Amino acid sequence: MNERFVKHGTFVVERTYAASPERVYHAWADPIAKAKWFSKPDIFDFKVGGREYSRGGPPGGPIFTFDANYQELVPEQRIVYTYTLDSGDTRISVSITTIELIKVEGGTKLIFTEQGAFFDGHDTLEEREHGTNAMLDTLGKVVVGEV
Repeated sequence: MNERFVKHGTFVVERTYAASPERVYHAWADPIAKAKWFSKPDIFDFKVGGREYSRGGPPGGPIFTFDANYQELVPEQRIVYTYTLDSGDTRISVSITTIELIKVEGGTKLIFTEQGAFFDGHDTLEEREHGTNAMLDTLGKVVVGEV
């Protein structure tokens, strides 16, 4: 039997975008806008208690399933959701994510905090943080109109 274990971790990523909090929030709240920088959702119910579900992956690579539930939404200020991430039929993590949007001169400061439980070495805090940095870079291009 393979060794089973859980590693817990938290990371915080900050970005400042030259776009209003309304525009950044819209990029999370609208499924068409979100599909430009995240996976295209199969289910998208952006409300407290709502669910977001997407399934996909790179050609020839593993299929990832993202299944999130929205816990708190404060328009243009805060998004909090919990989610599971599966690779194929294997659950690799469970997380809570908080996105804070703060109006600053010339745009929006985004603070992304994720607290996760990573299972059996299938995913790590470092890999998730790396992927989040890439995702937030793409989000930045979307909200300033480059994508």
